[in-house]
Amino acid sequence: METRLTISPDSIVYWQSGPIVLNATIVFTWVVMAMLVIGSWLITRNLTTAPRITRWQNLLEIVVSYIREQIREITRQNPDPYLAFLGTLFLFIALSNLLVIVPEFQPPTGSLNTTAALALAVFLAVPIFGIASRGVVGYLKEYTRPSIFMLPFNIIGEFSRTIALAVRLFGNMMSGTLIGALLLAFVPLFVPVVMNLFALLIGMIQAYIFAVLATVYIGSATRTRKMEEREHALEEREERVRETVSSEDEEREESMDREERRSRETETEEREEREHEESHKER
Repeated sequence: METRLTISPDSIVYWQSGPIVLNATIVFTWVVMAMLVIGSWLITRNLTTAPRITRWQNLLEIVVSYIREQIREITRQNPDPYLAFLGTLFLFIALSNLLVIVPEFQPPTGSLNTTAALALAVFLAVPIFGIASRGVVGYLKEYTRPSIFMLPFNIIGEFSRTIALAVRLFGNMMSGTLIGALLLAFVPLFVPVVMNLFALLIGMIQAYIFAVLATVYIGSATRTRKMEEREHALEEREERVRETVSSEDEEREESMDREERRSRETETEEREEREHEESHKER
């Protein structure tokens, strides 16, 4: 029996007519998108604010609330403008990686074309959100900080981190698929099952990392100078509060030490007086 080793879903072609190719990457990308669209429609068509809600609505609220809190913690901003984009990114990658447990399913994230497209979406979203938040001039000024000589390096950094996003996700997913296929060829029983579970965990972690990095990039592009000054003022205020609390703790400890010393001195004096009285009586 011949075992076929598939590194990328791009190599699995279902239909081709001239330059038009329908491969596994395109097919399973459509499958994931259809599942997200249909699933979201089924869950949100009967939303209610009643005390009793469905399990699916409860799950949806948990996921959305978690994504909102993560965006708020990372960007220190209102998460609503970025929730749709970043939430879609995370859910698409997470569902693609989750479905690896389904037989014959090829995760689209195992293709460099898919990961490059996702990274390109982040690359375009960063200046769009940045300009919407800070204006064209305010956003472009960031490329000249701290000096105009940093302009080419900042531009190179934008491209390099986009390439890193694509390659990181592709490399991790491709390596998991490759290792699973090799183990299936040599040890076809229990080890591939364990590796599939491990690949599932890695896939969810990669979805989280990709979404977090995209959030960091967008947050840095949309953070205005006023926000930075406000955060700096808050940090200084927290530092002053910590110093005040620390000084109060030190004063409290010193006061306790003084009281303890006085108590010991008082006890010593009383003991000496008692001894003196007893010795006087003996005489």
